[in-house]
Amino acid sequence: MIRKPFISTCIRRLAISLLLLIVTTGASAQFKFFSLQKDSIPTFRGFAVSFDLVGLAMMELSDHGEYEGAFRLNIHDEWFPIVEVGYGKANHECDEVTRLSYRTKAPYFRIGIDKNLLKKKHGPNRLYGGLRYCFTSYNVDLEREAFPDPVWQWNTGFGAADVACNYHWIEAVLGVDAKIFGPLHLGWSVRYKRRIAHNDGIIGKTWYVPGFGIYGDTRLGGTFNVIVDI
Repeated sequence: MIRKPFISTCIRRLAISLLLLIVTTGASAQFKFFSLQKDSIPTFRGFAVSFDLVGLAMMELSDHGEYEGAFRLNIHDEWFPIVEVGYGKANHECDEVTRLSYRTKAPYFRIGIDKNLLKKKHGPNRLYGGLRYCFTSYNVDLEREAFPDPVWQWNTGFGAADVACNYHWIEAVLGVDAKIFGPLHLGWSVRYKRRIAHNDGIIGKTWYVPGFGIYGDTRLGGTFNVIVDI
């Protein structure tokens, strides 16, 4: 078990501060790094809601996956503060190597911001890069199938129920958002995930982490989103 509460607290505070900075200073545009293009386009350009199809497909086709949606603000077509909320599930029966069965389900949360990287900010399509701080708290059920001890012949099965775990990570995001017609957009993103803190409870490494994916220090992921601009 590894705990890094100080790092986790700093990352949370940084993410929240960054979001508040963009929202509260967008109109004045006094900070050089976060400055907006000077034109007649309003600062607040609306918001968008979206949902991811990749996690949904994984949920239907494999033993783990996520339902995920997002709410995103549009600041001058340049900056996009975003909140992503999902619900991850896994029912991994009798792993071929460890012979363990693993079950969990829990919500997860991401907060961050994207920047439109295109020179023409106000076009219908976008190329963006961004960062996320992510967190989940989940419980795990773990079972080892019973088999007789080769010497004593007694039952060697074991298990653990409702083991409390949590996971903190950050994500670097690169994505595309393309207008289809009217308010409907489609988009995809590639994500590099890096763990910053975790608590595995009493069972050691967990097979799957809601929102992060298969357990590990780092992981690549992606989304394919249906987006409605409002």
